[in-house]
Amino acid sequence: MARSITYITGSQLLPLIRRPNIAIIDVRDDERSYDGHIAGSLHYASDTFLDKLPNLVEATKGKDTLVFHCALSQVRGPKCARRFAEFVADAKDLGVKDIVVLERGYNGWESSGRPVCRCNNIPCKGGESKP
Repeated sequence: MARSITYITGSQLLPLIRRPNIAIIDVRDDERSYDGHIAGSLHYASDTFLDKLPNLVEATKGKDTLVFHCALSQVRGPKCARRFAEFVADAKDLGVKDIVVLERGYNGWESSGRPVCRCNNIPCKGGESKP
């Protein structure tokens, strides 16, 4: 049975963002390259998400909370979170306790004045954060 997906607000996420057991997964497509992103987030574009699921499982080993988001977290973010939950439901326990979606997505995060990163590094190392 797939895990349930819950939501987290930007205010709830901000104090947790630097914890080593959290992975933020940005599923926006091309807009990530010009809009910026949440520092340290992993990029798994929604248009190739299913093909990259095994890579995402590998990249998030040791994480107990995965936070998915797209621009608004209304379609792509929740859809990819569900696909991840379904994919790992039959796999051996990966240690993931929570699969969550960031309410209001990246746009809500940025418009609330929370820090964003404008680097072009893949993966993002969390540098160049700007409020």
